[in-house]
Amino acid sequence: MRLSFRRAVAVAAAAALALPLSLTAPAQATPVDDVFAKLLVKQVKGANVKKHLDAFQSLATANGGNRAAGTPGYDASRDYVANKLRKAGYKVTLQPINYVESWVENSPPVLGSYVPNEDFYTFQPSPAGDVTAQVQGVDLTLPPSPAPTSTSGCEMSDFSGFVAGRIALIQRGTCPFATKVRNAGFAGAAGIIVFNEGQPGRTEAYPLDLGEWRAGVPMVFADFAVGQALAAPGTTVRLKVDSTLVLGTDENVIAETRFGDPNNVVMVGAHLDSVPEGPGINDNASGTAAILETALQMKLFPVRNKVRFAFWAAEEIGLLGSDQYVEKLSQAERDRIKLYLNFDMVASPNYAYKLYDGDDSDATGSPAGPPGSAEIEQQLKAFFTSRSLPTVGTDFDGRSDYGPFIAVGIPSGGIFTGAEQPKTPEEAAMFGGTAGVAYDICYHQACDTITNVNATALDVNSDAIADSVARYAFNTRNLPDREAALTARAAVRAATGSSAS
Repeated sequence: MRLSFRRAVAVAAAAALALPLSLTAPAQATPVDDVFAKLLVKQVKGANVKKHLDAFQSLATANGGNRAAGTPGYDASRDYVANKLRKAGYKVTLQPINYVESWVENSPPVLGSYVPNEDFYTFQPSPAGDVTAQVQGVDLTLPPSPAPTSTSGCEMSDFSGFVAGRIALIQRGTCPFATKVRNAGFAGAAGIIVFNEGQPGRTEAYPLDLGEWRAGVPMVFADFAVGQALAAPGTTVRLKVDSTLVLGTDENVIAETRFGDPNNVVMVGAHLDSVPEGPGINDNASGTAAILETALQMKLFPVRNKVRFAFWAAEEIGLLGSDQYVEKLSQAERDRIKLYLNFDMVASPNYAYKLYDGDDSDATGSPAGPPGSAEIEQQLKAFFTSRSLPTVGTDFDGRSDYGPFIAVGIPSGGIFTGAEQPKTPEEAAMFGGTAGVAYDICYHQACDTITNVNATALDVNSDAIADSVARYAFNTRNLPDREAALTARAAVRAATGSSAS
């Protein structure tokens, strides 16, 4: 039986008001936030999340021992999630995405008169192509400039003035190769040459597996000396890759609440696939199960903001599901997404409660997230503080599905309990467990089974996820205006001469 909007509000509010006032509300919270956060936390039970983990283990066991992209185990996992959400009344969409099913190089590549597999290599999995065109350098750093950490091709603005149909010459450095390649594709490059930076000990070409093909043009990686020579104005060269690329198709599962403002979208995501080596129960059935149960328990919530749950395909082979999802959004659609919450590995056996470092207060690795990311970190931290639980920061290192959202300026955050790195003595003192041992000793292995999860971490993090999703479903006012914040940040950079983002 479907409840009316008013009836749903009344039922939920009555249940929530009966709860003890035990949670510490974050800044700018309203009574409605607290009411529904308390209710959802009470309803999302670790035992029910564990039932989803058991189901994913059974699906993997019945389908070759894994749930990897392009396998029956992934298809079964997709159907399990989609069916649960449909029955709960969500609007469910299966979004097709592509991945590389196979790639074969049929003959050596050609780059002018340079020697293949010595001066340059094919970027795997480059599409086939044969083009002769003028080479155009993209924001290069060449002698007599100091040895660079190049930002060549990292921003679309680097391609200002690029002539479509030319071969883009891009320098290695700073941002992922995939970012450079994708930007070149958007700029209309007919071919792509990425060359080494020219730092001592890094001048040679070497084979790379890029895992990025969507520029749709032939791509090679070259020695610094080759790149420097090709950068001469007016240089024309032949670039040829002879390969056979076969793409497969998987599907993201996207589910939206029936209620909520479609111009104010709260997005929550976890990757659904495992690696081929095992069933992926901690990585990442744990995050998947936690957000699935959160969605199921809030099905009748009359949310003010549209909540969109995403179960990503092919994360383990390059964030492909989330990347292609974000790529296909128009700018207007991106602007409607007010924040993205990511939950990837939330029950590691030797866990730490790690929150993505939205404000870069740890001053480690990547810079702060887009404006609003600091507030998301504090929102999540408020929950742990309310239970007298410590947290530590974790870097936005680009290894999970927040990456594509951050790249387009959408504030992001989330929880992570650690992967293959060893736990520090300080963390062992804070969280228990064993210092010097990996947070997850079965990371990307066959032993990432139902026995490879910590029940306490799973229960606590499921509650934290429920709390944050419920609060943002009703209130995003603690997030700054995105355009105003970006303008202010740009003004500070201009005034100080800083290149920090």
